[in-house]
Amino acid sequence: MIRISTLSLSFREHRVFAGLNWAIPSGSRFGLVGDNGAGKTTLLRCILGLVSPDDGTVEITKGLSLGYLPQDMVELGEGSVLDFLKERAGITQIEKHLSTLEDHISHLPADAEEERRILLERHDHAVKEFTLRNGYVFPSLAGKVLKGLGFRDDALGTLCGTFSGGWKMRLLLAALLLAAPDVLLLDEPTNHLDTESMEWLEGYLKDFRGTLIAISHDRRFLDKMTSQIAELRNGRITVYKGNYSAYLLERERRLEALRKEMELQKAEIKHIRDFVERFRYKASKASQVQSRIKMLERYQEIEMEEEAQRISIVFPESERSGRVVLSAEKIGKRYGNLWIFRNLDFEVERGERIALVGVNGSGKSTLCRILGGRETPEEGKLHLGLRVQMGFFSQESAENLDYNKTVWQEIQGLGTRTDEKAKRNLLGAFLFSGDDIHKPIHVLSGGEKSRLALLKLLLLDTNLLILDEPTNHLDMATKELFQKALLQYGGTLLIVSHDRHFLDALATRVFEIRDGTLLEYRGNYSYFIDKRTRIMSEGASEGQNSSFSSGKESGIASSTSKDRDGRRGAAERRNELYRKRRALQELLAPVEKHLDEVEKEKRHIDCRLCEPDVLENSTEVQTLLIRRASLEKELEQLMPRWEELFLQIEALQE
Repeated sequence: MIRISTLSLSFREHRVFAGLNWAIPSGSRFGLVGDNGAGKTTLLRCILGLVSPDDGTVEITKGLSLGYLPQDMVELGEGSVLDFLKERAGITQIEKHLSTLEDHISHLPADAEEERRILLERHDHAVKEFTLRNGYVFPSLAGKVLKGLGFRDDALGTLCGTFSGGWKMRLLLAALLLAAPDVLLLDEPTNHLDTESMEWLEGYLKDFRGTLIAISHDRRFLDKMTSQIAELRNGRITVYKGNYSAYLLERERRLEALRKEMELQKAEIKHIRDFVERFRYKASKASQVQSRIKMLERYQEIEMEEEAQRISIVFPESERSGRVVLSAEKIGKRYGNLWIFRNLDFEVERGERIALVGVNGSGKSTLCRILGGRETPEEGKLHLGLRVQMGFFSQESAENLDYNKTVWQEIQGLGTRTDEKAKRNLLGAFLFSGDDIHKPIHVLSGGEKSRLALLKLLLLDTNLLILDEPTNHLDMATKELFQKALLQYGGTLLIVSHDRHFLDALATRVFEIRDGTLLEYRGNYSYFIDKRTRIMSEGASEGQNSSFSSGKESGIASSTSKDRDGRRGAAERRNELYRKRRALQELLAPVEKHLDEVEKEKRHIDCRLCEPDVLENSTEVQTLLIRRASLEKELEQLMPRWEELFLQIEALQE
């Protein structure tokens, strides 16, 4: 159990927490959400004791072990991977203790029976502890975790210092999972993972029986892994039951109720003030007027929480391209003697939205750079279609922006048809206002650089966008706005992203780079996952050779009878899910209607209780209060049923 009470913290004039309270029961699974800069990471560091608050307490049950995955890069030392993992899991310390005990026991004189007995008892206890921590099978367990996170089979013997930053973060995550603490505090755990590793991690965490608190911009991860959402806003925590999707709906419901309550309160205050003004100078109403004045003084006016400023994203209309936008013939790329991929053949047609997926290192970014004209293939040919105007976004911000310029200089230098006033308006919409537009680009944060690079795309006339991890530094709200803009984009898209929710709504076709070849799946990201899982589980070899040409397609996308049967089966499953959802929605509708009626009657009673003629009638006041208490009980009974049906419907969306 972790209990945070009246936590307050300020950095200079910026207030981070303002009397924050949060109870975290053992075994709970929380998603911690909030706008960028709300203090989510700082709150985790307060729980760990790495940041001291100005006021308040963090109480943690004695003996509870905490494990933390930071968002920032860390150094792991120069030892082997196995040594690092054993050290972090506490295995190394026990091994040293056992070795010391065994050395002492072997050097005891024959007559030191009592000392031998004590040392043997300690040795027995250490062996039990070693067994409990899976010390004897640790290399095997570590190998499985590393494989799940995308490492090669020989990774255990590799030196930690030879890995790049992203792979070091995966090693830190592996160490955390193998240590199996009572509480996992994860700050953006999917940032450095490819989609396959994310799915493996989700499967692993489903079996975790401890407490989980995760900060993530990956909506699907939060939907799968959490059962409650803790929203950090204006220095305080608000807890919502259900996963992230349920949180969005319930939060909107609460905001709407708050809007109505605020309007009701305004009407009540106006009513009371009118009464005071009307009877202020009437002696017979003096006591009632004074009563109303005191009532007004006690009122705490309801205020809507301040929403973070949001950008507006709309891609401009552009010239229509030819039917075939891109075609590749036998494309191959190598670095040194290592071929990344070979013999890639495909066509991209106008209006398609293609997701390019694959494990880290498979060549997704390399292929994007080739298609975007940033690199040339070792072999094969690439053809751009008629009237194609391309926009390219690299995950390396230095390739999108000139770090020697200011924000305004970068936008001014584009030479687009947009005039200066429109450019300044767009910069303001993308949260660059006032003196911000004169900031040097090299001092911008990762999120600011991403927003500026996306703004550049909006100012260009394009009908083909090639986007390599465009959402890496965007918060969830901005990411959803960008997703909506892409859905309305009239051109053709090819996107690399690790955000599965982002891809799922966009993709109409999926290209997977696997083992140097290209496999095609005609459908969205969920269809790709379902199809690939079934193929792998059946041990099928379908789609091992990719050969796409106009009119004929082979591999996974081939129009064989088996594929038609698969599509028919998928359609039947969708129909079955639709029938189940419809049945649940029919059950939910009357519950929601009843809920609205009860809430409406309760608000009406609250209004009545503010009316002067009602307040003068004690019998009517008592009747209204009794009815109000009855409505409160009815709401308490209705809400669990509403939540149960809602979550069942939400589960069928997966």
